[in-house]
Amino acid sequence: MPKVKVPRKSTVIDMTAMCDVASLLLTFFILTATARQPEPLPVDTPSSTVKIKLPTTDIATLTIGEGKVFFGVAGQPIRIRMLERMSERYKVPFTEEEKIRFSLMESFGVPIGNLKQLINMDNKARNKAAQPGIPTDSVGANASELREWIYNARVATKEINDKELRISIKGDSEEQYPVVKKVIDILQSQEVNKFSMITSLEGSDE
Repeated sequence: MPKVKVPRKSTVIDMTAMCDVASLLLTFFILTATARQPEPLPVDTPSSTVKIKLPTTDIATLTIGEGKVFFGVAGQPIRIRMLERMSERYKVPFTEEEKIRFSLMESFGVPIGNLKQLINMDNKARNKAAQPGIPTDSVGANASELREWIYNARVATKEINDKELRISIKGDSEEQYPVVKKVIDILQSQEVNKFSMITSLEGSDE
């Protein structure tokens, strides 16, 4: 007895809903993404095979290269509070607008006396500006500016997030050891003996 053949029908899939979802997702990621600012001090970090991801909050980064030291801390509220404390410490006033502009800067490398000028630059001019680095030497009985920045960043993090600030060091692979040692000595003077070294990942030999 012959079998009855079922007629084949073409399958049609309506992709309208999927296109709508893809468009919504794309719009969401574009609107919520933040552009990464160029680093004011590019460094060529040493390589390693360690795969430990740094946290994105409650962390400060000391960038060392060309004999200069740059400093940055995560979190806009912490940056503002840190700047307020430094303003009180060095008697350098900052307006509310300058505080907000400073909170958008991921890192900087100028003495406190030149910071206002750097803040008031537009992004393009600031990225091209030659920053001499934060002073690391103490003056008489006064501690170095770098020590004060680190200390006040730690206090600001404790005040706002009630957490200890983690410190990471991002040094150029060609940097001379005395500059790195000076930064480590400043950290140890505050009893900060635990910090992370940022490296670039290389393939491990198998």
